[in-house]
Amino acid sequence: MAREAPPARGPATQAVDEMDDFADPQFDEAALPAPTSALGAELVHRLVVGAEGSGERLDKYLATQLPKVSRSRIQRWIADDAVRLNDAAARPRAIVYAGDRVEVCERALPETTAFHPEPIAFPIVWEDETILVVDKPAGLVVHPGAGNWSGTLLNGLLAYDPRLAAVPRAGIVHRLDAGTSGLMVVARTPAAQWDLVRQLAARTVVREYWALVAGTVAPSLTIAAAIDRDPRNPLRFRVSQGASARPARTYVRRLAEWNAAAPGAAPIPVSWIACRLDTGRTHQIRVHLESVGHPLIGDPVYRRHLPSALTTQSWMARPALHACRLELVHPERRVAMGWSSAPPADMSTWMRAMGARPQQLRAPAKLSIVLATPSPAESAARFGDAPEPVEEP
Repeated sequence: MAREAPPARGPATQAVDEMDDFADPQFDEAALPAPTSALGAELVHRLVVGAEGSGERLDKYLATQLPKVSRSRIQRWIADDAVRLNDAAARPRAIVYAGDRVEVCERALPETTAFHPEPIAFPIVWEDETILVVDKPAGLVVHPGAGNWSGTLLNGLLAYDPRLAAVPRAGIVHRLDAGTSGLMVVARTPAAQWDLVRQLAARTVVREYWALVAGTVAPSLTIAAAIDRDPRNPLRFRVSQGASARPARTYVRRLAEWNAAAPGAAPIPVSWIACRLDTGRTHQIRVHLESVGHPLIGDPVYRRHLPSALTTQSWMARPALHACRLELVHPERRVAMGWSSAPPADMSTWMRAMGARPQQLRAPAKLSIVLATPSPAESAARFGDAPEPVEEP
């Protein structure tokens, strides 16, 4: 039976751009902020402008007075009202003159508090001393980053198990987009993390998703198309043949097709599909499905080819994508294990409204897409002794 971490406190998180799996060879771990154990006390600088600084712009003046602080950080303090000029909040382009009084309250960068424990709610599907399997709610950002330095799954993991502070990235080895719900595995020891990253790199971790998309999808489909960042929009990715594009492959199988009723319009076909990843690129499923004319219902970013009736109705408040099945080899037991997750309430409500039967709304008992590539049971023999596969609830 699933356990749940403590409830969340504080503001809701926002959807952000998230990176590929950490198994990706181009991932730069050094780019992440280092964990910190305590908040630094704020330091206040009180300055009086002399003749040599008269007529200077405020940020330039402060850069000369605080040489160990970058100008961009000073500008951030000014924008955050941490700088006062003559007892009033300073304007970004203010000019200072001799005799002016400047007060600067140093504020810690949000990055320095990113690795603090916070009570965040997330169901725990299964756990032992080596791994955790969590069922991430939609809207929960996985890892701290720009615009979301707190309130993430990583913060919640540190609160649930303080020992994860000794594991890089609190044991996280792969990600889901903020708007995507479903299963993720977390390592509780460095050895387990190394093993899981190796399995991801070998593409033997099986991850299957359920999605609701516009249109009639072919019964089975393989989308092999490289992905690159969209130069016209830094928040988007796109299918590309450019030199910097990275190979990506998604397998798709149609599970059912329904018609969505739209006021004043003909019924719109909606497909319920299963998607299986071969690679783990940023926004991969969303990019690939949009590229073949079947965008996810509710996706606010990848919505080309989405019928207007589906964009004007409140179908979903987030992309209709759920990580429903996860299979891997246990890093210590060396047995194949699998977990399933039923679609959450928002997704199942729409599935039911379009005609899904009760049995279709249950957690999948097995994979919908079976490939010739090594399964966890087969890869267990490669990585170590392999007893009979074990299915975990």
